[in-house]
Amino acid sequence: MNLFVKAQISLVNADEYTDLDLPLQIINNNTSIPGVIMLYDNVVSAKNVPDDILSNNKKRKALLNKLKNENEPITFEYAPGKYQTLYYGNSELLNKLKYYPVALVLIIFLCIALIYNFYKSTKMATQNKLWAGMAKETAHQIGTPLSSLIGWVEILKTEEIDPSISIEIEKDIDRLQTITDRFSKIGSIPVLELHDIVKETQNAYEYLQFRFSKQIAFSFKAPESPIYGMINPTLHSWTIENLVKNAIDAMKGRGTLDLLIEQDANLIKINVKDSGTGISKKQFKTIFEPGFTTKKRGWGLGLSLTKRIVEEYHNGKIKVLHSEIGKGTTFQISLNKKVP
Repeated sequence: MNLFVKAQISLVNADEYTDLDLPLQIINNNTSIPGVIMLYDNVVSAKNVPDDILSNNKKRKALLNKLKNENEPITFEYAPGKYQTLYYGNSELLNKLKYYPVALVLIIFLCIALIYNFYKSTKMATQNKLWAGMAKETAHQIGTPLSSLIGWVEILKTEEIDPSISIEIEKDIDRLQTITDRFSKIGSIPVLELHDIVKETQNAYEYLQFRFSKQIAFSFKAPESPIYGMINPTLHSWTIENLVKNAIDAMKGRGTLDLLIEQDANLIKINVKDSGTGISKKQFKTIFEPGFTTKKRGWGLGLSLTKRIVEEYHNGKIKVLHSEIGKGTTFQISLNKKVP
C-alpha cells in the first residue's frame, strides 16, 4: 500500500514527460484490497469499495472506522503542504488466512481428543476383558469345592441329624451355584427367555428379605396375574439383589424397603424405594458410573453392573425416579412386556 501511495503521488504530480506505466500498473493491479483516499471529509478516490457506501455519510464513516481498525491509515504529502490520507483494509485472502491458525489449532485438538478417546476405549476394552476373564476363572474355581459340598450334603442326609440343617446348607449351596452362574455370564451374551417378571422378582426379593436385619420393614406389591418379559432369571435376580443391598446400605440396616411392580400397555416398571439418606439431583446419572460410590468401603460396581444388565442385556431402562436428602430414594427399572 506504500507503493500504491507513491503511485498516486506520481499521478498527481505527473507532467507530459512522466512515464505513468508503472504507477498505473500498481494502481490497476490492486483488485482485492479496499482503500479510500480522503482529503479532510471528502473522498478523493476509492478502490474496491461499492459506490453506495461512499455516497452515504453514515456508511462511509462506518467503513473508514472499520478500515482504520484493520490497518493504520497512511497520511502522505501529494504536493508541498498538501496532505491526503489513505484508509485501507485487508484483502479477502488475508481475512481468510487470519482464521487458518484457529482452524489448525481446532484440528489439532480434535486429533488429540480422538487419540485420547481411542486410547481410553482401548484401555477400557482391555480392562473389561480382564474383569470378564477373572469373573469366569472365579466361577470355575468356586465350582470345584461346590461339587464337594454337594457330596457332603448327601452324606449328611444319610446320618441321623436334624433335616433342617441339611436343608439350610442346600439353600446356601444353591445360592453359591447362582453366584457361580452369574460370574460365568460376565463378558458373554446371556440367553433371554420368556418368564413371569412378578414371580422372578418376588423370588429374589424374598430370598434377601429373610437374610437381613429384622429392623428393616420389607413390603412387596405386584399385580396378582403374571406379567411376562424376556429376561435371564440369573441376571435379573442379580439386578434386584444389587438394588436391595444398595437400599439397605443407604438406610444403614434400619428403615423401610418397598418393592412395587406396575405395568402399562408396553412396559413393566419395578420400583425399589428406601427410607435412606437420599442422593442429590446432580448424582442421578453419575451414580451409575463405574467406580462411583458414597461408601467408605466398596468398588462402586453394583449400580454400574445393574445398569449394564438392565440396559445392555435386557433392553430396558433404569433411573433414579425420585430422591430427597434425608428421606430416601426410589430406583425404577423399566422392561418390555411380552405376550406369552
